[in-house]
Amino acid sequence: MSTSKPVTLITGGSAGIGAALARVFAERGHATVLVARREAKLTALADALAAEGRERPQVMAIDLADTDSGDRIARELVGRGLEPEIVVNNAGFGLAGEAATLDRGRQLAMVDLNVRLVTDLSLRWTESLARHRGGVLNIASVASFFPGPGMAVYYATKAYVLSFSEALHYELAGRGIKVTAVCPGPVPTEFQALAGIAGDRLSPLLTRSSSRIARDAYDGLMAGRRVVVPGFANRIAALLPRFVPRALMLSIVGAYQRNVSGPTTGRVE
Repeated sequence: MSTSKPVTLITGGSAGIGAALARVFAERGHATVLVARREAKLTALADALAAEGRERPQVMAIDLADTDSGDRIARELVGRGLEPEIVVNNAGFGLAGEAATLDRGRQLAMVDLNVRLVTDLSLRWTESLARHRGGVLNIASVASFFPGPGMAVYYATKAYVLSFSEALHYELAGRGIKVTAVCPGPVPTEFQALAGIAGDRLSPLLTRSSSRIARDAYDGLMAGRRVVVPGFANRIAALLPRFVPRALMLSIVGAYQRNVSGPTTGRVE
């Protein structure tokens, strides 16, 4: 029997949905470990939660885009006497613009972070997750349901996250492991500006706050739901590809992306 302390591991916990998830899990009594590049932001969030009387999250300042980041997280957990009970794969980034005009290296880095790392961390601790009857919470997107001209690689990575998570939900259910994919629509966070999306052009019908997304995500995981699409309008939008011809769907998404696109500024997680 393991003597390691069970924790909820949250990637991209320094801002946006990740920070909101850290707060929700802490409020529900979970011991958490927050992983992201920006140590100062992680520390500030951990201090704020501790000041509110929550168990102070442990922080790991690791660049998750590095190919050895999964190994580094695993070593850190062992060194601190911790093991995952829940894994929350939230870290990721997007780039707006036509794929052929965007930097190829940055797009490949997006695949590494949004796909490779999610796969790695979802599978790395299945024994621990089964022992604690815990789970995996993967942050996908309403984009998972669509082809994505104007943001082609991002949409494709999120389609992978949804498909992979649904399959894991089925495969791991017999071991007592819950797997949930969360597919939010637009969320007013750093992600939008850094991806090159103009926040003032986003539809208010589709937009929800990071705190509401986090609560919906947590409740969905605890209920053992396979997929969570927060917000009625987003749930309707996610159904459209079942009824709209693919060629027309491409035109609709392409027009939407042209409308909301602005300059890209970087990467956040």
